[in-house]
Amino acid sequence: MSSATLTIDLEAIAANWRALDARSGAAARTGAVVKADAYGLGAAPVARRLADEGVRHFFVALAEEGAELRRALGNGPEIHVFSGHMAGDTDLIRSHALSPVLNAREQIARHLKELPGHGFAVQIDTGMNRLGLEPADWEAVKAEVLGAGGAGLIVSHLACADEPDHPMNARQLRLFKRLTDGLDVERSLAATGGILLGPAYHFDLVRPGIGLYGGAPFAEARPVVRLSLPVIQTRELSVGETVGYANSWSARRPTRLATVAAGYADGLARALSNASRLWHGATPCPLVGRVSMDLITVDITDLDDTPGALDILGPHQGIDALAEDAGTIGYE
Repeated sequence: MSSATLTIDLEAIAANWRALDARSGAAARTGAVVKADAYGLGAAPVARRLADEGVRHFFVALAEEGAELRRALGNGPEIHVFSGHMAGDTDLIRSHALSPVLNAREQIARHLKELPGHGFAVQIDTGMNRLGLEPADWEAVKAEVLGAGGAGLIVSHLACADEPDHPMNARQLRLFKRLTDGLDVERSLAATGGILLGPAYHFDLVRPGIGLYGGAPFAEARPVVRLSLPVIQTRELSVGETVGYANSWSARRPTRLATVAAGYADGLARALSNASRLWHGATPCPLVGRVSMDLITVDITDLDDTPGALDILGPHQGIDALAEDAGTIGYE
C-alpha cells in the first residue's frame, strides 16, 4: 500500500471523555466539542460513540456542520452552533433543530424575528474579544432575551485556561459571574483547560474539545491517533552524500535511508524538515532533509530490519510533540 493509514481509537476518545467528566464533578454535565469534523477525526463516528457514552450536548462551529451532525445522531442530543444565527441559516437551524449561540445584537434580533420560540444560547464576551456580546450590550438586551423564552444556555470562553496561574482566568470568572449570577439559565464557561482549573469554573455544563482527542493541556489523555506512513524505497548513502532539496542534510556516517510516501500535500508541515522523527516500534528514526510535497526521507540506519511503514504519530509521539517540532500547537 502506498498511502498513509490513520487509525482513530474511538474507545480512547470515550475514555478521555469519561476522565474529563469525572473531573467535572456531579454538579456539571459534560458535553463535547466536535467542530471541524471532530478536529479532523470524523464528527459522525466520534459523536455517535460519545452519544453512546451519554453525551447530550454537542458543539460545532457552523450551522452546516450542525445539520450533518443531526443526520448522524438523529433526534435527541442538543447541537449548539458557535457561530450563531447567521444570515441564511434559518432553514438549517429550524429543520435540524439546532441551537445557535447568539453572539451579537443583530443575531438576537434575527433569531427572535425569524424563529420565535426556537431554543438558543447566548455568548457573552468576557475578555477573549472574538465572539460574543460585550457586557454593556448584554445588559442592554438581557431583559428582552430572557423574556422572549428559548434561552437555554449562557456561555463564555476563557482566553488563557491552558495557563492555570494566568490572572486572566480569575478576571473572566469574576466578570462571567457578575453578568450571570441570579439568572434562571444554565451556564457554561469551561472547555478542556477550564475543566482542569477546578470546580469554580464548571457551572452547569462543560464542553471539552482537544482533551477528548489526546491533546494538551489534558496531560492524562489517552493517545487517540496513529499515523503510519509507508516506506516505498530504501537506499545506502556514503559519508558526505546529501539528501533532498537544497542539499539540506548530509550523511555523517554510512546511512540507510527510507523514502516515505507523505509530505506537505498530506498536511505534514514543511517546518518538520530536519526537525522531527518517525518511529518503528520504540525506536526513533530522524526525519532528514526537507519535507517535500508527497515524500519525506528518514534515517533508518539504527534499525535491524527494513520496515514496511513508520509512525509519525502514535504512542511514542503524540500530536503535541509533533506540533512542537513544527513550531505550532496540537490543534493544528
